[in-house]
Amino acid sequence: MKKIIIIFFALASVIACKNNSESETDQKTILEIGCYAYKNDGDEIKMEITDINEKVTGNLDIFYAEKDANQGKFVGTLHGDKLIGVYTFNSEGITSSREMAFLVQDNQLIEGFGDLNEEGTKFKDVNSIKYTSTMPLTKVDCNN
Repeated sequence: MKKIIIIFFALASVIACKNNSESETDQKTILEIGCYAYKNDGDEIKMEITDINEKVTGNLDIFYAEKDANQGKFVGTLHGDKLIGVYTFNSEGITSSREMAFLVQDNQLIEGFGDLNEEGTKFKDVNSIKYTSTMPLTKVDCNN
C-alpha cells in the first residue's frame, strides 16, 4: 500500500510540474518580442517588447495630437492574456509612473481602462478593467 501511495504522489508531482511549464510556455507565446504600434489622426503609440521572462519589459512611447509626448519604460507581467505593469515615463522633464493594462489578442495589445486610486497611478481593481481602447497596438516591423 505504501508503494502505491508513493507512486501516486510521484505521478501527481510530475503531472503538476508538466502542466505548470506548459502554461508558462503558452503565456510566452501569446505575446512576442517586437514592436506594436498605432498611428492615426496625429496620435501615435509604439511599444517595443524587448524581453519576455518572469517580467515583460519594453519601451513605450505615446504621442497624442496636441499633447505632451510621453516616453519611457514598461515593466509588467502576463496574467493569461492580460499584460499588467508599470509605465515609467518622462514628459516635459518630469518622471512619472502609472499602472497600465493590455489585453493580448490576435497580435494586438488593447489598452484597458478602470477606476484608479486617488493619485491616478494604480488600478483600484485589476479584475474590473475594461479593454475598450479604440487605439489597438498591432504587431509591426520594428524598422518602420
